[in-house]
Amino acid sequence: MYRKKRLVLPFLLPGLAGILLFYAAPFLGGIWYSLTDGSFENAFVGFQNYQNVWQNRMFQLGLKNTMELSLICAPSLFLISFLLSVALNRMRPAGSFFRNSVLLPYLMPSSAVLMIWLLWFDYGGPVNRMIVALGGERVFWLQGMELRLPVVLLFLWKNLGFCVIIFLAALQAIPDSLYEYATLEGASFGKQAFHITLPLIVPSAFLVFILSWVNAFRIFKEVYFIGGAYPDEPLYTLQNYMNNMYGKLNYQNVTTAAYSFAVIVFALFGLLFFLQNRAQRGLT
Repeated sequence: MYRKKRLVLPFLLPGLAGILLFYAAPFLGGIWYSLTDGSFENAFVGFQNYQNVWQNRMFQLGLKNTMELSLICAPSLFLISFLLSVALNRMRPAGSFFRNSVLLPYLMPSSAVLMIWLLWFDYGGPVNRMIVALGGERVFWLQGMELRLPVVLLFLWKNLGFCVIIFLAALQAIPDSLYEYATLEGASFGKQAFHITLPLIVPSAFLVFILSWVNAFRIFKEVYFIGGAYPDEPLYTLQNYMNNMYGKLNYQNVTTAAYSFAVIVFALFGLLFFLQNRAQRGLT
């Protein structure tokens, strides 16, 4: 076993070297910037930058909106992708077309997706026309709090296919005999999904949940595409704050905000790993 690991090591070294050089080293080196004043002498100020950043109104707004959007997007992506993958798995082989098409939004260029979304949610676009046809009034979807809906839908549409593929791979490993027995016992689709399928795909489900949160924390891309560098306050995310501070060459605020957010993310993922271990022990 040890000899096999030694044979694999040369193939891993280039990738590990790239990670250390372009990710680990800058991450560790940036800690120093977050503890200095940014002057010519680059004097050490301790945690003064953290205190100033956490008292900054735009940082507080960005952190609040980022967490709110993540709490909306990540669970929604997980639930919708799970239900859709279960439905597609039950449709095989007739559902092969739908299984192949769910990845199309993930493969489409972001600029093309942006144009489609702006046209759909324009004041005179198809969404408002359908609302008027149903007896409602037009909505300014591209400004204010209403802008959150197009951003969330764009996030779900772009990231749904990848999560569905992961779920489908796990679902196809479950024996069909379990579903046949459950059907004979009169179990509904919902009961089979949550009492047979989900417990048997906990590792894959956990992976999808982690990816959902990671992508939700990166929702800045969707916000930037639609709202620009300075969107309305309901869409101003923490990444907007860091991007604007970087544009002003304020590296101290950028690194301070980044490490503050990193601590929150590590704590969240630590909690998720703890809950996964508890769930696996409960199923075994």
